[in-house]
Amino acid sequence: MKTRLIILLLFISGYCAAQVTTVDYRRNLSKGVSLNVKQEKVGNVLQMIGKAGGFYFSYNGVLFRQDSLINLNVKNVPVREVLDQLFDGKVDYKENAEYIILRYAVNHLTIEAEHIANGDNEYAISGYVIDTRTGNKVKQASVYEKKLLQAALTDNNGYFTLRFRGEHSGVILTASKETYRDTALVFLADINIKPEKYEDPDKEKGAFFTNTFGGRGIWRFLLSSKQRIQNLNIPDFLAQTPFQASFTPGLSSHGSMSSSVVNKASLNILGGYTAGTNGFEIAGAFNLTKGDIKKIQVAGLFNVVGGSVRGTQFSGAYNDVNMNVDGLQVAGLLNRVESKVRGLQLAGVGNIAGKDVKGAQVAGLINVSKNTTGVQLAGVLNKTSGRLKGMQLTGLVNHAKNMDGFQLGVVNLADSSSGISIGLINLSNNGYRKITVYSNEVINTNIAFKTGNAKLYTLLITGKNFSDTARAFTFGLGLGHDFVLNKHFAISAEGTIQSIYLGNIEEANNLYRLQANLQFNALSRLTIFAGPAYSYYVKGEAISGEKYQKEVAPAWSHHFRNGTQGWLGWNFGVMVAL
Repeated sequence: MKTRLIILLLFISGYCAAQVTTVDYRRNLSKGVSLNVKQEKVGNVLQMIGKAGGFYFSYNGVLFRQDSLINLNVKNVPVREVLDQLFDGKVDYKENAEYIILRYAVNHLTIEAEHIANGDNEYAISGYVIDTRTGNKVKQASVYEKKLLQAALTDNNGYFTLRFRGEHSGVILTASKETYRDTALVFLADINIKPEKYEDPDKEKGAFFTNTFGGRGIWRFLLSSKQRIQNLNIPDFLAQTPFQASFTPGLSSHGSMSSSVVNKASLNILGGYTAGTNGFEIAGAFNLTKGDIKKIQVAGLFNVVGGSVRGTQFSGAYNDVNMNVDGLQVAGLLNRVESKVRGLQLAGVGNIAGKDVKGAQVAGLINVSKNTTGVQLAGVLNKTSGRLKGMQLTGLVNHAKNMDGFQLGVVNLADSSSGISIGLINLSNNGYRKITVYSNEVINTNIAFKTGNAKLYTLLITGKNFSDTARAFTFGLGLGHDFVLNKHFAISAEGTIQSIYLGNIEEANNLYRLQANLQFNALSRLTIFAGPAYSYYVKGEAISGEKYQKEVAPAWSHHFRNGTQGWLGWNFGVMVAL
């Protein structure tokens, strides 16, 4: 079975090799620029060159001293020559679309062939990769053929062997290694063309991957050391094929070059490791993708993507995207996106977005984002660390730093709120935290905790009728809105629902009230209020306990046909802002 699988993968690899194309790119390094600067910081000079050529530079901040001052006077000189002058040959240049990527590469390589064989439908080359300055053999350097997508790593003695099947009039080998400049060598039959006589037409082609997933986290566990080294040595080369198949990341139709290939269709029996997919990818267990996913990605357990997803991503457990998601993301347990989400995230446990969400997050337990424009729906917690422009709906806690929308939950929290929150507790730094002590015609002493804001606030109410012969206890909640007239006066409109305890808990006594209060701000934190109220009382059949109030409704109440009662009443009290 294993032999048949290997034969099948080799067949597919051969077919795909014939279909390989490299990604298109622009030649910014050959553009001419003119500059005349004196004692200018090198970072500023790079910005000037990029602006003049219509592109951007990408580089690690430790590549050179940021405060270094330089003088430069050039007129219509190619960008490559300007960079050589600036960095004295110690920096290598890679080009991708609108970027020129700078990397440290002070050392130089060369390939020395020891044995070349061409015959019987096989082309074989073996030899050494050598440091041109020291003459030492270079271990763990990548030697690869770009068109045929074949690669090898040099051993501890700097030795490599590559074999190619099929009719080939010649091959082009490229050697790459961290901190070294790439070198390429052409082999045509028995003719060996020296590196300095050959200008590699593909030397600026490639894809710029901003992630380093290949060396950390789950990638380190699932990828072999050779695959990780290969990824470090040749991070920028990119090719495209219509199809690839893998059993595991190490057993692929593209071999060790799988991480440099974008496929239209990708089939991974257990798991696979590719540069990207522009079509459809499916795996029995997992997909590891160094670049972008476009259209559809499906895995039985998890998908991990170093770039962005534009389309649909499904997994049985976990989706992890290092950049953005535009589309639909579904996971049995968790979705995590390092940057922005535009679309819908669905997860059994949680959704996490490092930056903005424009769309919806739906999870069984928790949703997290920086800014949310849309809906967060979770069983336990919704958290927006920035601005919420939309809705948060949860069974327990909502939190937003700047809440400019709607919250519905047991507890709603915000640093600042200009929206509406509905819950038992609604707290914000610029909102209400007020204690109200008042009396009415039913209960002579009531205390309410008011949270929210003027648009909508919540009341948590408790009260006791202090009397030796007419005791009563009440608890309930309410909603209210303040009509602010000026800095001293406001009118509040409130609706409350309360349970009345009269010494017997066998049957509930429910009191529904609508009340309007005129509020006067006597001091900065002290308010006096009073106003009318209308009560609707549903009395249970149970008999009141001894020394408890027998009748809640006053003598002037109206009796309805169903046995309920209604009446006009009053409120009077004081309110203190905490």
